[in-house]
Amino acid sequence: QVHLVESGGGLVQAGGSLALSCNASGRAFVVYGVGWFRQAPGKDREFVAAITRNSRNTYYADSAKGRFTVSRDDAKNMGFLQMTNLKPEDTAVYYCATTSIIGSYYAYSAGSSYNFWGQGTQVTVSS
Repeated sequence: QVHLVESGGGLVQAGGSLALSCNASGRAFVVYGVGWFRQAPGKDREFVAAITRNSRNTYYADSAKGRFTVSRDDAKNMGFLQMTNLKPEDTAVYYCATTSIIGSYYAYSAGSSYNFWGQGTQVTVSS
């Protein structure tokens, strides 16, 4: 069992930045890949970014490329999502999740690949 808690969400103007954190407790965080997903009101949950265990690979949705950076600090059992140049369409609840899979972008971008999820943190970008 892994318990995940996101933090760092808030209200920001378009063009601004936010840094989300994912604090993990429970089983060894280091063996898991970490993914970030988001869900806007009335929309399906969508993949944002992921980082594999050992930070060997990172994956980004097209909407996140060039603006978001995913990272992790295994010594602190934490994952991070740095978001810059935020747009109103980035408004959503952001979730971190962990996965045991080893695979490609398609595996890491699928919500079904993840077994533990946080409760989410709200990000609101005003225009």
